[in-house]
Amino acid sequence: MTDATLKDTAVRRRIGLPAIPLSVALAVGWIVAMLVIAALAEKIAPYGFTQLDLRNRLSAPGNVAHWLGTDELGRDVLSRLLVSIRISLLIAFGATAISAIVGTTLGFLAAHFRGAVEQLVLMLSDFQASMPFLIMALAVLAFFGNSLPLLIGLMGFFGWERYARIARGLAISANAQGYAAAVRQLGATPSRVYLRHILPNIASTLIVSTTLVFPEVILMESGLSFLGLGVQPPMTSLGNMVGYGREYLTRAPWIMLAPATTIVVTTLAVSVIGDWLRDRLDPTLQ
Repeated sequence: MTDATLKDTAVRRRIGLPAIPLSVALAVGWIVAMLVIAALAEKIAPYGFTQLDLRNRLSAPGNVAHWLGTDELGRDVLSRLLVSIRISLLIAFGATAISAIVGTTLGFLAAHFRGAVEQLVLMLSDFQASMPFLIMALAVLAFFGNSLPLLIGLMGFFGWERYARIARGLAISANAQGYAAAVRQLGATPSRVYLRHILPNIASTLIVSTTLVFPEVILMESGLSFLGLGVQPPMTSLGNMVGYGREYLTRAPWIMLAPATTIVVTTLAVSVIGDWLRDRLDPTLQ
């Protein structure tokens, strides 16, 4: 280890900065870039994502007018990719938030009431875990039709049982400790005990669980859109672009490669951040 490295480590320890591995820094940079793109997609896109350019159909990447090429209808792949990132992240963030809220709430209810309520929550969790979510999603979308709010709400029921089990176990453990009992004896309501005192103490574990569910939601949405049951045209998403590009895999592979690469790198980045957070927040690994 060089003197410069030792000095940098000493400075980080002095000011309290965690040593972030290069892979984690790159993953964080990628996620930040995706969020910026999602926020500014329509402003930075060179064309409208439905705009046609029939003179440049299936144009290869490297074209001055179309950096990532065009599809069969002459639509700019880069513009569609930027808008697709926004839609896919919107679905992923919305569904993950719904899953976390529903699961944590049910976990707290099970820990508070115990008895029949706890058994009901555990039974629903077992049912959710045993039921292939993709089959259930296909059935719901085929019966009720496709819309973005319905898709986000449906994806929100993916992975809630993990939050419920984690929240229940940690809440029961917290209730057995002194601080929760002390606050309760001071006259605090159950909602205040769980939201103001127990939730902040178990938030780190729930955040790590979120980083595990988030990439799975992206892959699930991509799979549904690939099968034609997710985001519907003219709206576009990463999975929708992959499903459309499969028909031109031999003639114009860039149509599918751009969104597929984005899906892989984004899910990998979130997983890397999740693994790092788990190691940082686990007291047994300190």
